[in-house]
Amino acid sequence: MILFRPIVVLVKSGTSFLRKPSSNYVILTPMIPVRNISSMEITKNITLLSDEKKTGKVINLKMEQQEDKPLVVMLSWLMAKRKHIYKYADFYIKRGFDVMNVTITPWQLLWPLKGSQLIAVDILKFLDNNRSYSPLVVHGFSVGGYLWAEALVQLEAERSRYQHISDRIVGQVWDSLADITEIPEGFPFAVFPKNKVLQAALKQYILYHLKTFDKVATCHYVRASQMFHTNIVRAPALFLLSKTDPIGSERSNLRARENWESMGIQTYWKCWEKSPHVGHYHHHPKEYTAELLKFYENIGLLSEKLENQQSQLKAKL
Repeated sequence: MILFRPIVVLVKSGTSFLRKPSSNYVILTPMIPVRNISSMEITKNITLLSDEKKTGKVINLKMEQQEDKPLVVMLSWLMAKRKHIYKYADFYIKRGFDVMNVTITPWQLLWPLKGSQLIAVDILKFLDNNRSYSPLVVHGFSVGGYLWAEALVQLEAERSRYQHISDRIVGQVWDSLADITEIPEGFPFAVFPKNKVLQAALKQYILYHLKTFDKVATCHYVRASQMFHTNIVRAPALFLLSKTDPIGSERSNLRARENWESMGIQTYWKCWEKSPHVGHYHHHPKEYTAELLKFYENIGLLSEKLENQQSQLKAKL
């Protein structure tokens, strides 16, 4: 166990839409260029991003001043850098969304009872206490799928309290979705992306961790995975992945898709021939954006006419 101690220490320290009359859906207003993204820290793991500075206090995860706006719950990948998250947030903010960015540290992932499950509770409490945010979209990356699954476990346990959250969700996007079986591969790569030796050592520790700490870790991963595959949120879903991603594998994503379709969830699928884990937007920016726009158009969230008008206006400028 001495071999893993330095690695464990490193892991622990790592760190506008317009509503249609008489409709639950929304349509896009023309895109507004976003020069600056304003951020408000809700908790250590939750940050609210917007095109305007938020004023007022946040008490018990309730904003003093609330707005009637759509919100995307963005569940980041492990060790995601802010500048990368902002690129995705900008896509939504330009279209009138606020973005609730949720992060998780390696330590919080390893110890669900004191980590990921507490974050999941905070996600639901914030959405419960700020009901003016509607409709909701979930956009998750990699291990963000697991974090959302923990939120689903909590939602199911308190269905009467949180059902309105599920009802407000109109779409979900899963980029490089990673299953529990991919944790030994994905975790080391996220923590030590350029060091193969430390990746291999950390992988051995993760395997040890999963085997040794079943009651405080592994059983919770398994339960969350089961909840994700029997998704109680029936909103349409878009899967974004590649055939060369060993962490968010095509096989595990396909299994989730098939399970959801068997329950009547409408799914959309984009699988690139080659692009790295959570790197699809970077390697295929035009296609990635087009897939998002097409998805939101298909589910009634986006007006293609307004998008075309905006493109024509931009071409004239």
